[in-house]
Amino acid sequence: MAENTAQYGWDASMGISLYDKIRQDMKTSMLKKDTGVRDTMRLIMGAFPEITVPITLGSGKKSTRTKTPEEITDEDIHNIIRKFVKSEKTMLEIKKETSSDYLELLESYLPKMATTEAIEAWIKTNIDFSAMKSPTQAMGAVMKHFGKRADGNQVKAILQGMTAQK
Repeated sequence: MAENTAQYGWDASMGISLYDKIRQDMKTSMLKKDTGVRDTMRLIMGAFPEITVPITLGSGKKSTRTKTPEEITDEDIHNIIRKFVKSEKTMLEIKKETSSDYLELLESYLPKMATTEAIEAWIKTNIDFSAMKSPTQAMGAVMKHFGKRADGNQVKAILQGMTAQK
């Protein structure tokens, strides 16, 4: 499967929604009889009914309804994929392995994570440590800027490393 995954994946610069790209890749994988990719796309698409919107019924009772395909955002799908990535990483830890074709395919649909260098550069230009008692007080601002593109443990290590240098 790994050698065939080059044409799969998504990036915001493609000009296509993640929802449409997953459907397109599903069709491509079926035509090429690429069962690993097909099954992964089915898994992701099978989780779409979990994406709901809160509603208030006529009686005033609060409920939810499944989002229509037009309402599903890229972020909704990223959250689903992140859930599968987390699950796969847990399985790989148990097996004492580092990666799998399945994990690499899932990650190809997520936005690229911020590099350590990018995080450090942003911190140097935007954070004033002199006003803080502890370097970890900057965590909130850094995580707010990078969002889900940065791992909290990575940011914490960078912050601790930067203050240790001073």
